[in-house]
Amino acid sequence: MKKKEKILITGGAGYLGSMISTYLVYQGYEVTVIDKLIYSKNSLTHLFAYSNFSLVIDDVTNKKVILNHLKNKDIIIPLAALVGAPLCEKNKKLATKLNVKVIENICHNLKKKQKIIFLTTNSGYGVGEKKKYCDETSLLRPVSYYGKTKNQAEEIIRKRGNQISYRLATVFGFSFRMRTDLLVNFMVLQAFKRKKIKIFEPHFRRNFVHILDVVKAIHFSILNFKRLKNNVFNLGLSNANITKLQLLKKIKRKINKFKIIIDDTKKDPDQRDYFVSNKKIEKKGFKASISLEKGIEELVDIYSLDNTNFKNNY
Repeated sequence: MKKKEKILITGGAGYLGSMISTYLVYQGYEVTVIDKLIYSKNSLTHLFAYSNFSLVIDDVTNKKVILNHLKNKDIIIPLAALVGAPLCEKNKKLATKLNVKVIENICHNLKKKQKIIFLTTNSGYGVGEKKKYCDETSLLRPVSYYGKTKNQAEEIIRKRGNQISYRLATVFGFSFRMRTDLLVNFMVLQAFKRKKIKIFEPHFRRNFVHILDVVKAIHFSILNFKRLKNNVFNLGLSNANITKLQLLKKIKRKINKFKIIIDDTKKDPDQRDYFVSNKKIEKKGFKASISLEKGIEELVDIYSLDNTNFKNNY
């Protein structure tokens, strides 16, 4: 049996990271996570009993820490970042440091044979054409500082090579380090707890993807790295290219007693508006499959059992 790769995940205790780390540990990979544990102290405690898991509580902006833990790793999944448009707008200096400079440092210190799997955002597409889907050849024109820094990081990684990059749709679903500021998670929580949702610019379009589909795509990439390498792929659920209002109508079918308030007087702080094609990765053999309906049901079940005030990114 082929020996499993050694994997380093920066930011591995976060929303995406805690689920990816868990899955890969369960699959038998030797996983090292570097994370400051700012948002949750216990998102990875269920892994402490596994001999193939180790947690380094430290700062990824410390070059010595990165250099020390890169040395013997086969695959690096750099997730540590300042995530989301509002947070990056408030902290531009730190966003540049975490989202760009840390990636530069990692790439500078990697050996050629070491592999990178990078998750960025499809928010780089900014505002798409009304009757056209954004694909991997579409012009990148991010409207947020977050999108700009992640585009810069993707460019650095693609120039370095021996990598696979994914431009993620808006992620939804439960995580060990839960976030309720993400659009589907937020809307379901508001509908379930407060019985009303106020939205701006309901015609704005998005693509969505369940967090477990992201996790499975990472594993698919590890197993098929040679076939996929040195490519960028959109990663989303192809039948979940919908407007905010269409999303609310789907939620309404699961939670029928809530009020939708459309405010035509204000602009959405996030001006992204586009549909996305995921055909490139689907042609390679991976297709996101967990539906919005299933994700909404999952979130309702979780919110009905959990009274936690989840700590979001901002």
